[in-house]
Amino acid sequence: MTTESDGSARSTAKRVAAQAGGIAGSAARTTRGIIRRNPTANRVYRAGVGVVGGGTVALGVALIPLPGPGALIAVGGLAVLASEFESAKRASTKANAAAKKGVAVAKDLRAKRQAKQAAKAAPEH
Repeated sequence: MTTESDGSARSTAKRVAAQAGGIAGSAARTTRGIIRRNPTANRVYRAGVGVVGGGTVALGVALIPLPGPGALIAVGGLAVLASEFESAKRASTKANAAAKKGVAVAKDLRAKRQAKQAAKAAPEH
């Protein structure tokens, strides 16, 4: 049973979380701006992002044949790469669109299967 104080506590938690996220995002943008001004630091940072993102994509691709979230890991690695590389951003956009289309097809097939099972289970008169 929820009370009025539970609702206000949740909304307070959401406000605090939003502020913390905004502060963290602002700090990250400021730090990234400082790194961009230093050519050596920028090169090292981009190389690090490339290694981490590329490794994550490679791991995800290697895990695709196995049961589990291999494709999701690969898309996550692509998102890491997209944070610094424009070509990866374009590829990430296409991958996300394909994933959303796949989810829509899967939901449609599931709905059809459930409707077929419900029709089969319904008693005939």
